[in-house]
Amino acid sequence: MLTAKQKELLLYIHERIKETGVSPSFDEMKEALDLASKSGIHRLITALEERGFLRRLPHRARALEVLKMPDSAATAAPPKGRQSFRPSVVGESRSNGSAAGIPILGQIAAGVPIEAIQSEIGRITPPEDLLGSGDHFALEVKGDSMIQAGILDGDVVLIKRTDTADSGDIVVALVDNEEATLKRLRKRGNSIALEAANPAYETRIFGPDRVRVQGKLVAMIRRYS
Repeated sequence: MLTAKQKELLLYIHERIKETGVSPSFDEMKEALDLASKSGIHRLITALEERGFLRRLPHRARALEVLKMPDSAATAAPPKGRQSFRPSVVGESRSNGSAAGIPILGQIAAGVPIEAIQSEIGRITPPEDLLGSGDHFALEVKGDSMIQAGILDGDVVLIKRTDTADSGDIVVALVDNEEATLKRLRKRGNSIALEAANPAYETRIFGPDRVRVQGKLVAMIRRYS
C-alpha cells in the first residue's frame, strides 16, 4: 500500500519518463506535488525505492527507473497538483475487544511508512493474558525494520490504544497526519525520534507537532505455515 503522495509522485515520474525519456528533476517533482522543500521528495523517493517501486540508477544524474506500478494505476490518470487526503485515524469509532476478538485494522509498516489504517480486515482472538485492561486493536506487519526487536514481516502485533508513550516504547506513530509506522519512540529534547531496530534503516527525527502516538505494542502473534 502506498500513501497518496507516494502514489502521486510515482505516477508523475512514470508519465514524465514516458513523455521525455528522462526522469524529472527534484525541483520539478517538488513543484508538481506542491511541496515546500525537496526534502519531502527525497523522503518519498526513498520510500518508493525501499518498497520496490523505484530504482536509482548509479552514477547518473536524474536517473530513476520505475520498476512497477500500484495495481490501481492501470486505469488512473496521473494526479495534478495538490490532492486532498485525510487518512482514517486509528481509534476513531472502534469497539473494544470482546469474545468475538479484536479488530485487525490493516497493515502497518515496519520499514517504509504506509497510509494510516483504513478499515477492519478481520478479527483475531488472542489469549486474554496478552492484553490486560484497555482497548486494543491488531495490525499485520509489513517490512523488516523491526527485526532486531523480534518483529518480522507478516507478524500480527497487538496494540493498546493510547496517545501517550514513554521514550523507548514501540508505538504506532502517525506522521504528518498521513503516514502510519511501527517504530521505537525516543524523546530527544523537543524532538521525537522514530527508531528502527535494523541498522539498514535510519532513525527519523520530527518536531513534536508532526508525530501522534496512536497506540503502544503490548504483544505479538506469529503464524507458522
